Amino acid sequence: MHCRVVVEAAVPVFDVETEDEAIRIAISKTGEMLNPDLNYVEINMGERTTPSGEELPPAFIAADEALVALELEMSVFNVEREEHASRIARKEIGQRLENIPLEVISIEEFEDEDDDDESTADDETESTDETESDESTSSETTDDDDDEILPEFEDLVE
Repeated sequence: MHCRVVVEAAVPVFDVETEDEAIRIAISKTGEMLNPDLNYVEINMGERTTPSGEELPPAFIAADEALVALELEMSVFNVEREEHASRIARKEIGQRLENIPLEVISIEEFEDEDDDDESTADDETESTDETESDESTSSETTDDDDDEILPEFEDLVE
């Protein structure tokens, strides 16, 4: 099973005057902490709302300091269940973002694109079987060479 996990991060930013400046600095700061190890994590502005449902900007500024809500999206492959994907994403992102609180917002299963490619690849191999049979005679001579090399390697290992 493959999952796309979205984690919300509260990134502190210092010496800012506007919300736009705080958001730009928070995205840049987060990108520097994640790269180059986690350059596949997508960084987006978070969404904040009041209890009544009114939308708020992703940055809260007080005394030239801001707390910016960012959403970090990461794909996790070959997991057993959604909880496993959540733990992997929090661990990978949390190791690079020290002292920044994280909360998993959503986990969504997705199909791997390679699965679709395999079904079309099977159709293509049927049409290329004829050309491969002609090439197989030339590959037989290289197989003989491999047989000669392998015993020497085994002798070296012993």
